[in-house]
Amino acid sequence: MVSPFGIALGAIPFEESVVERAQDVELAPGIRLRICSAEDLIVPKAFAGRSIDWHDVRMTIVRQGEENLDWAYVDRHLGPLCEVKGEPEILERLKDLPRGCRRRGP
Repeated sequence: MVSPFGIALGAIPFEESVVERAQDVELAPGIRLRICSAEDLIVPKAFAGRSIDWHDVRMTIVRQGEENLDWAYVDRHLGPLCEVKGEPEILERLKDLPRGCRRRGP
């Protein structure tokens, strides 16, 4: 089975940050893959806003632990994207996720 995946080209400041923050992970001996941080996955997933994307956001929060995520970074990068898209409610939806995978605080 083949699964689709996304590729970003680093054309906007957020994408440049994603590339800089990415880390190499060894999947098996001699097999390495460069992956983005959890926060750098949450931003485009929330921005895209499809139901599968919101599912991925929830699972990322559950997997990483809400308290381990840099929510200021997410806000700093997602906010301007939502403004350009004209959908500021995306940030509110992220804040209002069900208990257990919802961000706390201001």
